[in-house]
Amino acid sequence: MSGAVDLSSLKQPPAGAAGAAGGDYAVNETDFETKVLRRSIAVPVVVALYSQRSPGSVELVKLLERLVVENGGSWALATVEAEANMRIAQAFGVQGIPTVIAVAGGQPLADFQGAQPESQVRQWLNAVIDAVAGKLDGETAEPQPAEDPRFAAAEAALEQGDMAAAEAAYEAIIAAEPNNEEAKVALRQLRFLGRAQNIPGSAIATADSDPADVGAAFDAADLELFNQQPEAAFDRLIALIKRTAGDERTQVRTRLLELFELFDPADPVVVASRRKLAAALY
Repeated sequence: MSGAVDLSSLKQPPAGAAGAAGGDYAVNETDFETKVLRRSIAVPVVVALYSQRSPGSVELVKLLERLVVENGGSWALATVEAEANMRIAQAFGVQGIPTVIAVAGGQPLADFQGAQPESQVRQWLNAVIDAVAGKLDGETAEPQPAEDPRFAAAEAALEQGDMAAAEAAYEAIIAAEPNNEEAKVALRQLRFLGRAQNIPGSAIATADSDPADVGAAFDAADLELFNQQPEAAFDRLIALIKRTAGDERTQVRTRLLELFELFDPADPVVVASRRKLAAALY
């Protein structure tokens, strides 16, 4: 896998990105550069992309957490909730969950997809360690500043599955600091996930069967975005804008702009889709 993936887009977090979601190994877009890319200069970092909705991927993460404690510092672990960190999943070209990638010297070295028995995971880890033996001698990154306790409380609520409490925590931050972009981004992402995770898998087929149904198109676009297919989601709504007018067109445009806000404005997919939107409107 080495050299096949460009991780340069993850060297800078998106504007206003929130901190990691808690746990000793949790990593997100904000601290990916420090905890994965820089750390991998000293030791290989095993990045595990998983979903809380996938019992198999959760079990694999638990296995890796146990193995990293046993390893004596020969490799490090970074766990990434793929649904909340789509830019990381996209950068690695993840096609399924769970996916595990070894990063060494700032570059992906090897990977595997799907749950694996412990014996095979151990064999894979040993191969990674052998591959980099004597080749990594950089220094580890400096410690990160303490996390804002208000965000820590919101993220703790998320860890417990209490999305309502997490949303209320972010809203309280925004009420006290109306210009706090970090809280605004986190709240937008949280509301999207809360909405998208309850959409049935049949939503895309339903929307395709009736292209004029705005509500069905919204559900389908959310599901496509949730499944890490942002271009498909954006194209769906842009096509709908071309077929609508008046208040209905405004409604679709507003939803599309809301979805854009879940990404870094410089993301190539967003930039291209904004051009398509302009062409559709004018």
